This record gives sequence, structure tokens and C-alpha cells, in this order.
Amino acid sequence: MEAKHHVLVVGGAGYIGSVLTPTLLSAGHSVRVLDSLLYDNSDSLGAVADHARFSFVHGDIRSAEDVKSSMDGITDVVLLAALVGDPVCKRNPELTRQTNIDGARNVIKGAGDAAVQRFVFASTCSNYGLREDDEPAGEEEELHPLSLYAETKVEMEHDLLGADLPFDVTVLRVSTAFGTSPRMRFDLTVSEFTRELALGHELEVYDADTWRPYCHVNDISRGILTVLDAPSEKVAGEVFNLGGDDSNHTKRSIVEAALSALGGGDVKWAEGGVDARNYRVTFKKIQDRLGFFPDHTVSEAVGQLAKAVRAGMFANVEERSLRYRNYELAADASGEGSGGGDAG
Repeated sequence: MEAKHHVLVVGGAGYIGSVLTPTLLSAGHSVRVLDSLLYDNSDSLGAVADHARFSFVHGDIRSAEDVKSSMDGITDVVLLAALVGDPVCKRNPELTRQTNIDGARNVIKGAGDAAVQRFVFASTCSNYGLREDDEPAGEEEELHPLSLYAETKVEMEHDLLGADLPFDVTVLRVSTAFGTSPRMRFDLTVSEFTRELALGHELEVYDADTWRPYCHVNDISRGILTVLDAPSEKVAGEVFNLGGDDSNHTKRSIVEAALSALGGGDVKWAEGGVDARNYRVTFKKIQDRLGFFPDHTVSEAVGQLAKAVRAGMFANVEERSLRYRNYELAADASGEGSGGGDAG
């Protein structure tokens, strides 16, 4: 079957990318992944390794040559790759800027040189930061990035939306991801809370009533596919919050969902956490413009993950912490760069 588009997924071996890649292949697209495999995740694309419309480039987005070598024949680019999350960015500020800003600019230039038609940038709802009320934030709201991670995403949004580029640009502000993935993460709220309670550990939760939007990795992938398949006039130059109105949650509501699925657990509530973010988000624009609604709920995913953990799956998380969390980097990360894209 002739491919509809030839999509480069930059960071395609990461938590979201390893779900997005097979999604795009199933939709009839050809997919090339550029990734540096920063998190011991060389096996995350094993299920598609022999697919006729799949190819892989092991490279670093900080290298203009690596980016150029991945662009041949590409019609569309999805940029997921970044150092993702507040902890790892705070510990590695120079590498964060090199990757999330300098590396992203390499990808933008490479896409322009290669005459790419469409460019989808995975930004984050974390850009909304701290809101004074519970009114959901729309795409036109003022941004309040509270971390280096969010600051780099806001800067790249400005780069992409403020320039006269030779391709169509769409920015997706992605909700905090949840759900299982070939490159599973247990440092994200839903999966971390669920695993700790499923293993019978005491779960300490700070600032339980702060709000955050969430979206399943399958739905995030389907949302990206929806943008790629949409007519240019609906998505070019646009920003969309990616998620669903029913998945704005407090930490307390996520814990309650996990406790319900597990039949109880030991929770310690605390105040004064280091993460000051508190925001709800509206997804009316992507619903109205593209007809996109998520299929998955936090409650459903928590129940499924709890069963998997209790059945003995993901039993090696502590032994392979690098594989399952973004807190750490490989020992040679300063030389190898980043390509494992996530969002949150």
C-alpha cells in the first residue's frame, strides 16, 4: 500500500512516540523515527521494527547533520523530542536549553530545507502554570510558565508561530500523559500513584486539591494523527489544547480512583509540595474545530494498570529506573543528547 504521508517523528521511541509510531503506521502513513534512545529504551519500537513503512535513525537533535540525515523524503514532522519534566530540566539546565531550544531549532531548519509540508510541535499545558481561579484556560489565555521545561516550550511556540516558515505549523499543548506504553513511565502522576498503591506502599500526596489536565497516550497519538490528516485551513498556524474536559483532575480525585480500583490503600496527605502548578484547561477548540474527543478516562486506566502491577507486570522498575522514569539521564547524556519525547 502506498503511504499517505512520510512522517518524521522526532523523539518517536519515547513514552508518547512509541504509541504514536504504530498509530501512524496503522493509518497508512510511512514513519521514520529520529531518537537518541536516552532512557535505555532501545526496545520500545521492537513491535514495528520490521514494518515495511518504518525506518529508524539513531541520532541527536542537537546535531544538524543527524537532523539532516533523517529528513530525506519527509512530508510531515512531529517534534516530540525534549528533556521532559521539571526535575530533569532543573538538574540539567544547560542540556535542557541545548536540546529543547537549540535542538528544536535544528529540526525547524532541517524541515524548512527539506521542503516539509506540515510541522506539529508537542508543547505542554504546563505553560499555563498557576491560575488564580478554577476557570479553565483556553488557547488565548496568558501563559505563566513556572519551570525551565515550560519556559523552553513557550519560547519554541513563539519561534514557530512568530516566523514566516515554509511549512504549516500546528502547536499542540498536550495534557499530562497517562496510560501504558512500550516505553512505560512510572514518574507521572497517574502511573506513579497507581503503582505505589497497588504494591501496598504508603503514598504521600502533596497539595491534593491542585488541578491538572490529563490525557491517555492513545488519545494523544490519535489527536496528533487527527491534526496530520486535517485540511490545512483548519490547523495551519493554530494552537490546540490536547485532551478532554472530563479529564481535568485533582490529585485527590486520581487517588480516589486508584483506591476504588484497588479496594483501599494507605495514603498520607500533605501540604507544601514543590510543584506550584494549578490549572484547569478547556478543550472546546479542538472539539469544535476537529471533532476530537478522548476515548479513555483516568478511572479506566487506573483500574487496568493496577491489575497489571498486581499480576507482576513491570516488576523491574527499580532495577531499570532509567527505563521507567525521566528523573535520571544516562551517564553519557551530555554527549548523546536527547531524543526521547514525552509530555506532561
